[in-house]
Amino acid sequence: MSVSSKPGSEQARQQATRRHVLLDLDGTIAEPAQGIIGSVQYALREIGAPVPDFATLHWVIGPPLRASFKELLGGRERVEEALTLYRSRYQGGAMFEAQLYEGIADAVRALEADGYALRLATSKAHVFARPILEHFGLAPHFAAIHGSELDGRNDDKGDLIGHILEVDGIAPADAIMVGDRKYDVAGAARHGIATIGALWGHGGAAELTEAAALVLCERPSDLPALVRRLLPI
Repeated sequence: MSVSSKPGSEQARQQATRRHVLLDLDGTIAEPAQGIIGSVQYALREIGAPVPDFATLHWVIGPPLRASFKELLGGRERVEEALTLYRSRYQGGAMFEAQLYEGIADAVRALEADGYALRLATSKAHVFARPILEHFGLAPHFAAIHGSELDGRNDDKGDLIGHILEVDGIAPADAIMVGDRKYDVAGAARHGIATIGALWGHGGAAELTEAAALVLCERPSDLPALVRRLLPI
């Protein structure tokens, strides 16, 4: 399970009285292209499938990998095999082939200092997400780290956010989402949560605007002020 407080606990009740910032990981906190795309190419190469050029594969950053492999392979056949190969390379070190976006660490620290409870909400499996946050020294600033399960549960961002709200006892009115892709916006909107669109990631202004992000944020350094304005403590 993803890391969080148990429902009904004293800690969960205390958390429910706070304001909560849900943060995507890939494309919002860290630029993961080298590790993710390289691992996708490796998996395709190993099973003898066509391997698209690196530059054409940025679209795989954001959606669940099962869906991406299904599209790349033209169907469900061999998707699980490709996913296993991907994970072998990714967990073997490629997950650390990433870098923090400039200013995001300061933004995370500022939001925590302001009193917001930060929660990671990533479609990446949480068994990978936690080591990545620990690698960059950001894990201690998060009240909880949530991600999908290896068997596909909570791959969908809407399902994941629903899980977070239920497990951590959070009212949608007390939360805001920060993400760079349409999946973040749609997943949050399913539960009545607004999204700040991260323009420094992989979605871009057109995608985020079409998905109906509440507001677009140009750079991580602007994020704390936007959160304070939209979700005041």
